[in-house]
Amino acid sequence: MMKTIEQMNTETVTAFIEDFWNRNDLNSADQYLSDDYQELSYHSKEGLKQFAANILAAFPDKRYTVEDIIAQEEKVLVRMKVKGTHKGMFFGNQPTGHTIDVTLYRQYRVFDGKIAEHRGWIDMVTMWSQIRGE
Repeated sequence: MMKTIEQMNTETVTAFIEDFWNRNDLNSADQYLSDDYQELSYHSKEGLKQFAANILAAFPDKRYTVEDIIAQEEKVLVRMKVKGTHKGMFFGNQPTGHTIDVTLYRQYRVFDGKIAEHRGWIDMVTMWSQIRGE
């Protein structure tokens, strides 16, 4: 049976999240992202890699879990959780050893099997209060 474009796009996004965010293979971005990729949260493909490296340094045990994924034509919307322990510097903040458990949303546009665009939102208010142990 033929897969729908939505199924294929969902698989691409899921594989990217697993390889890039969970396996920490930052170079896998080059495999998943299109040449004309638009990064609307971290300014550029390099900005995305830099941010991911910062998150990994601050939360070395971090784990992203997809809770909901909705695909419609080229667009894939993901709701996920990130959990981790604050063990390294994070935006100038010394490690606290506190645990984060935060919801984030990502919207991807997938074209010809490559992620062409990404924008994201994370609940930073909750994240900072968890880092501070409030």
